[in-house]
Amino acid sequence: LDTSINRNGFQEGAFELALATKSIKVLQTYNAGLDHPFYKKLSAKGTRICNSSAQAVAISEFVFAQLLAVFQPIIEQRELQAKKQWKLTPYREISETNWLIVGFGPIGQEIAKRAKAFGAKTMVVRRKPQTSAIADQAGTRADLERFAASADVIVLACPLTKETQGMIGTAFFHAAKKGATLVNIARGALIDDAAMIAALDDGRLASAILDVFAEEPLPVANPLWSHPKIRMTSHTSFGGSGVRGRWDRLFLDNIQRFARGEPLANEFDPKDFP
Repeated sequence: LDTSINRNGFQEGAFELALATKSIKVLQTYNAGLDHPFYKKLSAKGTRICNSSAQAVAISEFVFAQLLAVFQPIIEQRELQAKKQWKLTPYREISETNWLIVGFGPIGQEIAKRAKAFGAKTMVVRRKPQTSAIADQAGTRADLERFAASADVIVLACPLTKETQGMIGTAFFHAAKKGATLVNIARGALIDDAAMIAALDDGRLASAILDVFAEEPLPVANPLWSHPKIRMTSHTSFGGSGVRGRWDRLFLDNIQRFARGEPLANEFDPKDFP
């Protein structure tokens, strides 16, 4: 079953249809995160659920596009061009920055690969503290605030669970390196928004790049829309041109794996549901 339904009301209908079906052996979802209650309910009926890694490349490119727009004075440069003014515009390099990537699944790994290509150092928070060619340091949730103390860029790429909900709050921001940039392409509920705004207002956090929010669509009265240190987009980081093709290949590969009785790619462990 394919749940690659858009988010304008049809997805909920697809969820209801799936739950009403007597038996579904395997569900290959278009989503990377499975915190929607539907997935846990369907899993309880015996359905094997596989999430998607197809959007990892797109999301990693989104992260770098947004970060470069923060580090480099692109808008100022365009304004100078329009005014025909010749002026030096210094900018910050990604090279030699320290990155903290929270969550090291397909998305976190693609981000780390690109950070290393830019010459950055990478720290990752994952379940098992294993380093690799793209992870210079690795730790677990217990190391989160210690790693944050030296991170210039903090990227949230982890699932939303009971343990991770609200974990980026006051204590985290007090522990974080002054002047860091926070990027969230995971789930909005990972962050305590009031604590983040306070950290932005007092300068502890230099900027925030947000693509996901606790409530979506984000209400027009929400202060995140207009905060001068926030760059926000409408949960669109997965919208790359190559995502559908990668998902199609994943879907067809898993059909063949299922038919042959082989292990499925990206099969989700039911014990990890929030």
